Amino acid sequence: MADTDPAELERRIERTRAELAQTVDAIADRVSPKNVARRTVARAESNAKQFLVSIGDKIGDVVGGAPREARFGDEPEDLWAEEQPNLAPLLIGVGTILAVSAVVMLWRRRRR
Repeated sequence: MADTDPAELERRIERTRAELAQTVDAIADRVSPKNVARRTVARAESNAKQFLVSIGDKIGDVVGGAPREARFGDEPEDLWAEEQPNLAPLLIGVGTILAVSAVVMLWRRRRR
């Protein structure tokens, strides 16, 4: 049988209003431009850090060996005491990335 107690109905209505208000506030907080921008910046920063770490790992692989700590007073010749690394593949890769990026930017600009 249906609960027809007016006081109970008012309590249910108030509880539902409060839940609805919380839901609307949560949605407004999620789509707020300020919060969206903050989350986007945090995500971009995280992606950039991961990218830089991966690039550092790739450079370490190309150069070979673990990075050597440079100390104050070291002469530049001492930095590559064992063997100078072959940087050609690294420079070719960086040049290729720059060239492709420039082509993409020019292509996008022409489409506008």
